[in-house]
Amino acid sequence: MRRTALVTGGGRGIGAAIAVALATAGFDVAIASGEREDEAGDTLARVRAAGARILYCEYDISRIEQHRGLLERIRRDLGDLYCLVNNAGVTSLRRGDLLDLTPESFDRTLGINLRGTYFLTQAIAKDMLERSESTPLGYRSIINISSANAEIVGADRADYCLSKAALSMMSKLYAVRLAAAGIHVFEVRPGIIRTGMTEPATARYDRLIEEGEVPLRRWGVPADVGVAVATLADGRIPFATGEIVNVGGGLHLHRV
Repeated sequence: MRRTALVTGGGRGIGAAIAVALATAGFDVAIASGEREDEAGDTLARVRAAGARILYCEYDISRIEQHRGLLERIRRDLGDLYCLVNNAGVTSLRRGDLLDLTPESFDRTLGINLRGTYFLTQAIAKDMLERSESTPLGYRSIINISSANAEIVGADRADYCLSKAALSMMSKLYAVRLAAAGIHVFEVRPGIIRTGMTEPATARYDRLIEEGEVPLRRWGVPADVGVAVATLADGRIPFATGEIVNVGGGLHLHRV
């Protein structure tokens, strides 16, 4: 039996790679993403090629009043959720001095990266708990995609760093709350991954990698994150919850 997973922000980049990796691991996949469906055509084709059913929803997770409807649509079309991957996220409207950070950028970043993610997780966690009272459901997981900037200071995008640091604590809170029900919660921290979000800082990141700040001496690619998420979602580390999985080539290894 194929289980069902929801990937937010799965239309492109890291989210698309996660969707493909989950499909390959035996999941049917719902994607809730801001891109139009025709903009995500390559992702949908790759998921279907892995043998999965797919549901694509053009969706803004900051619209928390719509979360219940999204969950009902997924259940109707694909079945009960066994995995939620909170990947949707945005960065600052403009990189720069944190003293120039605008309320518009702050509210947008926190509204999607934290507020929308928190309340979507709340809705799905409640649904998982309700279903588990009547039916043995087996391994279930919630996987939050944060960032190396949950810990490493990026002073030119303060709102992004704040949102990811809060998301890290959210992962621990949900891990404690849901463990007794057999729902495993993880935080995956990508490092320097080659995506549209990191493209504006390509020269800077090239220099950091060349200088050895990434011990494995290369850019990450979205598939690196996809493999990590699929491993966790598939229950291949069954006696773990609340863990941080760094996918950054050693970027997190601070050295003096």
